[in-house]
Amino acid sequence: MTSGTHARPTTPPEHPHAGPSRWRRLTRPGALGTPLVLALCGALFVISAENSQGTDLRPGRYTDLASLVRAESRQYEQLEERVEDLTEEVTSLSASVEDRTVSRYREDIEELRDPAGLVGRTGPGVTVTLSDAPDELVQAAIVADAPLSDFVVHQQDIQAVVNALWRGGATAVTVQGKRIVSTTGIKCVGNSVLLQGQPYSPPYVISAVGDQGELVDAVSEDDILETYREHAASPEVAVGWELEVDSELTAPAYDGLLGLTYAEPIA
Repeated sequence: MTSGTHARPTTPPEHPHAGPSRWRRLTRPGALGTPLVLALCGALFVISAENSQGTDLRPGRYTDLASLVRAESRQYEQLEERVEDLTEEVTSLSASVEDRTVSRYREDIEELRDPAGLVGRTGPGVTVTLSDAPDELVQAAIVADAPLSDFVVHQQDIQAVVNALWRGGATAVTVQGKRIVSTTGIKCVGNSVLLQGQPYSPPYVISAVGDQGELVDAVSEDDILETYREHAASPEVAVGWELEVDSELTAPAYDGLLGLTYAEPIA
């Protein structure tokens, strides 16, 4: 049996109409193609080396989401330190300016520091602790092909607690010891929660300074938290829930970045 693929002849075919010029036209693209491809590859290597500057241009630079979060967290810490240094410098320079307008603005800023969360608060309050279900129940759920979302704490659970505490008249709220202000975002990243650029794992501790009775009532009457507490009371789920009344809590001042990012309509 003959093969369906025929080798290209190494000499021109003996045909009365196949002259030397026709043979050169047939072989010229092949002769020029290889050097051209090699030249293009070399150019691409040079461009990649120049752009990478010794780094990895591949999309797999971060092996997993946790590595990305840690890298972003370190960068955020560096930015926080830089902001703190610049803030101290601006405060020092502003204090040395003797101008009525500047003095008036400084007074306005001082009045707004407390409601903005830039001043620490101490007083009675409550603490709510949320945690994932025990590992053995999670493994049992995996074997039973049950929905795992019922066994872990989600960002909406943390947000529900924070919102309920605000409705209960809290004068200051913290999550993992970090002060929550109007611009604070609580985001889920993998199996952790990102708060002010820092990743945190459960258990999640949410504290609020304020009237204890009103805070407890606000948490108890929240519909979202009622469902969560039902899962916490179920032996098959047993997601973590703990509510404590504290005679004295301290909510430190907000120490995150104060810059705002917002969109503007296109004219």
